[in-house]
Parts: sequence; structure tokens; C-alpha cells
Amino acid sequence: MIGRLKGEIIEKQPPQLLIDVQGVGYEVEASMNTFFRLPEMGQQVVLYTHFVVREDAQLLYGFIDKQERSLFRSLIKANGVGPKMAISILSGMTTQEFIGCLQREDAAALTRIPGVGKKTAERLIVELKDKLKNLQQAEPADFQLTGNDLPDTAQHMAGYREEAESALVSLGYKPVQATKAVAQAEQKLGADVSSEELIRLALKSMISG
Repeated sequence: MIGRLKGEIIEKQPPQLLIDVQGVGYEVEASMNTFFRLPEMGQQVVLYTHFVVREDAQLLYGFIDKQERSLFRSLIKANGVGPKMAISILSGMTTQEFIGCLQREDAAALTRIPGVGKKTAERLIVELKDKLKNLQQAEPADFQLTGNDLPDTAQHMAGYREEAESALVSLGYKPVQATKAVAQAEQKLGADVSSEELIRLALKSMISG
């Protein structure tokens, strides 16, 4: 079992990462909440991981803290929830927001996440409400641009837009939904933004809408 990685971020392609650990590159899939809190490319990062072995693949999932990993592990134990859906949930909500949905029994909010239907949302509330009441996590800091390498051309923005749309599709949203949400986010944020910030605002609009 691989439980933790410490290494250099050498690739970011939301929701996938490539981490160099002493010359070995680990492919890791992460939630967008983790992505928003990562350091810049080329810097060191510590991720807590969960290793999944299937007949057709071996997958490594990474989390910025133990609380998010604990929630992921609780989610995949719930009936009808696999790793892909769990990552979508953790991308659409923070740990505290998800726990709040359980406490309020807010199934409607959960159904805005791709792949989560009404029955699945209701089942999550029933199965996880009591199990997660002691899970506490400080709210993650708001993602902020560093200001060092902001895009300054239409070509840059096209690339960031495409990357953001691709990340949303990977999380389960339909291409039409992804394109519309990213375009709306771009209109609100303007030109000098990263793909991560486009993803963040697009996700927020789809989950809250």
C-alpha cells in the first residue's frame, strides 16, 4: 500500500498529476480541492494517497490532507460509490461542505454532482451521516494566483480554457456543460487567470446552480 508521497510536481493536467519521487514518476489523480491547494510546478509537495487495484488498472489517488483521504475512503465504502464518483464529490465540495450536506440532509445539493442521482444522494446521507460527524477539517484557504506567470495572450487563454473543459469532462460533466460553465467563468474572471481558477469558478456555478 502506498500511503504517502513526497516529491516534485513535474506535470499538472487536472485532475491528473505526475510526481517525481527520487527519479520515479508517480501518476496520481486528485480532487480539484487538492489541486487548488498545490504549490507551483517544480516545487515539493506531500500527498496522502490511496491505492486502488482493479483487474484492468492500478490507480493512485492523492489528497492534500488526511481528512480528505478519510472522506474519500468513507465514500468508496458506500453502496454504489466508486473512486471516480468520490473524486467528483470532493471536487465539487470541500470536506466541510459535504459534511454540512449530510447534517442538513440536503440531497438536492448532492445531486448536482455528476453521477449522483437522487437515490445515491439519499443513500449517502443515510450511510455516512453518523460516521462522519467527528470528521473535522479547517476550511482550505482560497486559491490565489501567484502573479508570476499569468497568461497574456489569446493562445494562452485557449489552452487554459481547453484544460479546464477537459478536467470537468474527466470529473463526469457533459462536454456541453463544461464548455458553457468555463465560458461563463472566463467572462466573470477576465483574461489573466489560470486553468485552476477557471475550473474552480465553473465547478462552483454548477454545484450551486
